[in-house]
Amino acid sequence: MTGAGEKEKRAQFSDLVEIMALLRGPEGCPWDREQDHRSLRRCLLEEAYEVLEAVDRDDPEALRQELGDLLLQVVFHAQLAAEAGGFDIGDVIQGLHDKLVARHPHVFGDKEIETAEAVLEEWESLKREERQQTPGEQAAEAPRAMPALARAQMVLRRAARAGVGRSAPEAEAAVVKAAQAVARDDRGEEELGELLLAAVDLARAAGLDAEQALRERVDRLVEGFAGRAEGAPAEAGQAGRGTKSD
Repeated sequence: MTGAGEKEKRAQFSDLVEIMALLRGPEGCPWDREQDHRSLRRCLLEEAYEVLEAVDRDDPEALRQELGDLLLQVVFHAQLAAEAGGFDIGDVIQGLHDKLVARHPHVFGDKEIETAEAVLEEWESLKREERQQTPGEQAAEAPRAMPALARAQMVLRRAARAGVGRSAPEAEAAVVKAAQAVARDDRGEEELGELLLAAVDLARAAGLDAEQALRERVDRLVEGFAGRAEGAPAEAGQAGRGTKSD
């Protein structure tokens, strides 16, 4: 029991790493011992989305908890790698430390960078140098596992910084052209894909987050549906083409 005036000992990062090793050990948890990098993919994705949900709700306590769950996934994957004779959590931390120092020459070096946008441009430039990539190769590099809208936004943003993207007027014109093509239904999904891509590019040119904008708009749509009287018939022509998953 903690005595008067004494502070309860706070857990350290090393304690978390030790617990993860114990959970994976012979006397640990059967579920934890069965996991591998691939089986944890869903957990990692779900925890990341729950962090975003806490941020969207502006809920500090939920954010604290969800960040802990996300950190668990990092420690878990590092423990798996260490058991396989690869890297460990110390290597992960060292790599992150070195990256932060190298990618911030305006903080840890003598370079002068004044704006946030210039910082991002420098970050991408240094990344290209480290990986020996061309601007086009860097622009095309985006995880396929990302949601399509977010992936498109990443590709287009990098393309713009590399000087191979569309200008704001070009992005706006592309939206109009793609919308007209979809209305004619010339090539179905191909034209719809172009419309969505053009809309994301327009958001990028306007400095907006397309993924966040759509998420918030869908939230408002859901709230509107919930506020309607139950059992109200759908308006003719508004139901769209359903699927067996509807």
